[in-house]
Amino acid sequence: MAKQSWKPGNMLYPVPVVLVTCRDKAGNDNVLTVAWAGTVSSDPAMLSISVRKERHSYPMIKETGEFVVNLTTESLVKATDYCGVKSGKDEDKFKVMNLTKGEAEKVNVPIIMESPVNIECKVKQVLELGSHDMFLAEVVNVQVSDEYMDEKGTFHINDANLVAYSHGEYYSLGEKLGTFGYSVRKSE
Repeated sequence: MAKQSWKPGNMLYPVPVVLVTCRDKAGNDNVLTVAWAGTVSSDPAMLSISVRKERHSYPMIKETGEFVVNLTTESLVKATDYCGVKSGKDEDKFKVMNLTKGEAEKVNVPIIMESPVNIECKVKQVLELGSHDMFLAEVVNVQVSDEYMDEKGTFHINDANLVAYSHGEYYSLGEKLGTFGYSVRKSE
């Protein structure tokens, strides 16, 4: 199989695509789409989002040091795309996309009620990296939708029809191929 060399670029795909909500000190809310988000640490629980300085939400997050990562689903994919191409300077994206605002419990930021998981974050550090600045944040609370809980209290996130982003396209997560550690388990 032949290979081609390309100039350096981000080809780490697929990635999670999330709706990030924020609120400025004056009480103005916004939602933006972020495809550059990731896990940073499990103890303490931390994640990162990378945002361009010219985005409307950037100064909101920078001044308050708080945001919420709302996981996206197939039913939220249109809103996810819309919130990535429209600016909160020009319109209320919550209203236009019919997203229901709820309130976070540990940060002063709205959550998106239609999202199955809302991850409340407090910024610990901002890394200025070039086209995007990375907000390293501690997870201070997580809210999950009751509809994905079973009678034993187990959360079934994979039933939420989560989506991923790959090189300009949105995808449903596919068929389960295995579970963690399956390659080394003894067969029965």
